[in-house]
Amino acid sequence: MTAFVVVWVHPPIATRMARAGATEWLRMAPLPGKVGHNVVFRLMTSVEAGALAGAGGGGRIRVGLIETIRARGGDGGGRLPWLGRHLERLHSSAAALGLTPPPSELGDLIRMSVGSRDRVVRVELRDGSAEIATRDISDERSLSVIVSHEIHQPYPHKTTRREPFGRALSRARREGASDAILVTAAGFVAEGTAWNLFWWDNGALCTPAADLGILPGVGRHRVMELTPVREEQVPPAALNGHSLFVVNSVRGIVEIATFEGSRCRADPRTAELSASFWPD
Repeated sequence: MTAFVVVWVHPPIATRMARAGATEWLRMAPLPGKVGHNVVFRLMTSVEAGALAGAGGGGRIRVGLIETIRARGGDGGGRLPWLGRHLERLHSSAAALGLTPPPSELGDLIRMSVGSRDRVVRVELRDGSAEIATRDISDERSLSVIVSHEIHQPYPHKTTRREPFGRALSRARREGASDAILVTAAGFVAEGTAWNLFWWDNGALCTPAADLGILPGVGRHRVMELTPVREEQVPPAALNGHSLFVVNSVRGIVEIATFEGSRCRADPRTAELSASFWPD
């Protein structure tokens, strides 16, 4: 059983941590666990800090924002190629939804949390405070995908209100699939439970249109930087016989091996895009 240590960090202390470095800070304040492995950092707002000190408290909003960020290992380790884009999306979504923006120390704390190996960093922002946890990278190299019965609801911001995605994924796993594609009420393919979808249509690379209310994924944006992409509104049947792949900023590009039980043909252009996906 994996144990997680929750570290509550007041912003001024976070600044000291950033200056001293995570390893030195843990030496000064020993904790069970290791930065980048099983330590969860919780960056407090001043209201929460006051509450812990007995000076009163404050309510929490019902919805939070999430970012799931890849830390890349290898030479030097702990590289965060998309950190700036994730922080930009957090700020943009907070502004659009009228939420308290992320703490200014958040980027430094994320950098300290990753260690030197490949990691997934999950950030949850609520009422201006942030929780940071890390985990290992999953190793699925291809996916079996089905069409979910769960109707896709517009999801232009990555919030904690992800119940439809959770139900779709659970049902897919019960049916022996890796993941599921959600479809809009109008019958158009939208997105996966944690991925954006792409498919090859002869010479064109296609993806569901942004105006369907899909998440503007960091991985999706990266693919659209690498090659021209045509945004489409299509029913699931239109994907039959095509080469399909999904993408997110943690796993990069992953081919779909089977769609609705039928084998998908591979396309060498997908491998070429995958090789160019990471900037480092």
